[in-house]
Amino acid sequence: MSASDPTSGGPLLDGPHDPEHDPTASYALEPEYVERLTSRILATTGETKVAESPMNGAPLAHIPQSSAADVEEAFRRARAAQAVWARTPLDQRAEALMRLHDIVLDRQDEILDLIQLESGKARKHAFDEPLHIALTARYYGRTAHQHLDTERKAGIVPGLTRVEVNRIPKGVVGIISPWNYPFTMALCDGLPALLAGNAVVTKPDAQTMLSALLGAQMLEEAGFPRDLWQVVAGPGRELGTPIIDRSDYICFTGSTATGKIIAKQCAEHLIGCSLELGGKNPILVLRDADIEKAAEGAVRACFSNAGQLCVSTERMFVADQVYDRFMERFVARIEAMTLGASTEWGVDMGTLISADQLETVTAHVEDAKDKGVRVLTGGSPRPDLAPYFFEPTVLEGVNPEMTCFGTETFGPVVSVYRFHDEADAIARANEGEYGLNGSIYSQDGDRARAIAKQIKCGTVNINEAFGATFASIDVPMGGMRESGMGRRQGSEGILRYTEPQSVGTQRGIRFAPMFGMSDEAYAKLMTANMRLMKKLGRA
Repeated sequence: MSASDPTSGGPLLDGPHDPEHDPTASYALEPEYVERLTSRILATTGETKVAESPMNGAPLAHIPQSSAADVEEAFRRARAAQAVWARTPLDQRAEALMRLHDIVLDRQDEILDLIQLESGKARKHAFDEPLHIALTARYYGRTAHQHLDTERKAGIVPGLTRVEVNRIPKGVVGIISPWNYPFTMALCDGLPALLAGNAVVTKPDAQTMLSALLGAQMLEEAGFPRDLWQVVAGPGRELGTPIIDRSDYICFTGSTATGKIIAKQCAEHLIGCSLELGGKNPILVLRDADIEKAAEGAVRACFSNAGQLCVSTERMFVADQVYDRFMERFVARIEAMTLGASTEWGVDMGTLISADQLETVTAHVEDAKDKGVRVLTGGSPRPDLAPYFFEPTVLEGVNPEMTCFGTETFGPVVSVYRFHDEADAIARANEGEYGLNGSIYSQDGDRARAIAKQIKCGTVNINEAFGATFASIDVPMGGMRESGMGRRQGSEGILRYTEPQSVGTQRGIRFAPMFGMSDEAYAKLMTANMRLMKKLGRA
């Protein structure tokens, strides 16, 4: 690939290697390609941090580090750009999103390579990311007027009171994005913010900066002004507070503990925030479930991105009538999975991203083993595949004394439980403080949808792992309870970045006594009018 032409191919620089023993041995990034991406970071400290690939532990790039002063400068530039952008016609903003849709699809191989090198996930799971960004860009590009046009409302006096609601951009949105879906999570929350007339200052996770920077580059290529999307890099403990102090709204995806701190800081500034946080997501396999469909869906639910997915399943409740048959098919599918760390297609599950993630997953499984759990499959690290690889693991007999019972593992580990009574299964699915995503498998759609209303989760998928809701951009996505607040996607996902402004125009009469009428007479007239409006069916 020519480093000067961002559309000419992927970022990989290949050399001689032995794919049988180390399929990632030759994978490296062209230095000029890395330099072009990292130049988008506003950083003047002169300090860098080495980013390594979890596929083989090799260094990928030196990431420039930002200071609090850099954050201040990023907001200064963003505010200047936002003042101009807010006056840009909505159709032009929407057209830029539609161009982004095409750019992402055209350059998906480049995106997939970079995502995989930074995160270690399987290629089919990396593909979810450009797909989701293209869906998001197209949805908001096509529905811009539906969400943002001035809306007429019913006035108090028909024909004489005209009221409208405008959608005013909040200003500059701060986005702190995670490492697990580094391309989509870096962009998906910011696209509706831009469409609504805002600017963005974003701090992607240090482990996956390059994927986020590639997204920023593509935004500029699609026609968004460069200063409208500012990127800073550095530890959250150093840059988080400066970002919150200067933002007009905060969007965060990450742990519940950090989300609570951010919510408190936002409250101090009286700014809004949306937080997608942790989960301990359940699946219910009912007695009338299609066993083959449920087993296939459960594998995706539990092991997509090696379980490092906010909406992935860590608890499975299976009806006694189908438990043995389901578990036989479920475990068989798991043991037939192709495991590895490779940028090639055909791998079913990739690696965990870091030593920290491997340590957490290993600790949860070993704790459960020590306390008597039954390991139906998996249960061990696989350093022969990648430094941080852990096998897809199914645990039976998990109890409240075990760490993995109620604590989020965020890895390829699922606990399975047999149930006899559906009411009991629903109650157990609702245990704990989380409430992000759930799944129900049943051949009776009406019954499953009725049960879904009893599940305390922000999204519930029926006969599907998570894609039915997450890929349907017209519906809101987010968590209940300690899984977060606010929603991405749908109308909620864009209106969160606006201030509703009500404008009322009055003519003919005023809301006070007229023509010498006394206050008492005015009160009686208004009372009579209220009764008449009720009879006429007015709101």
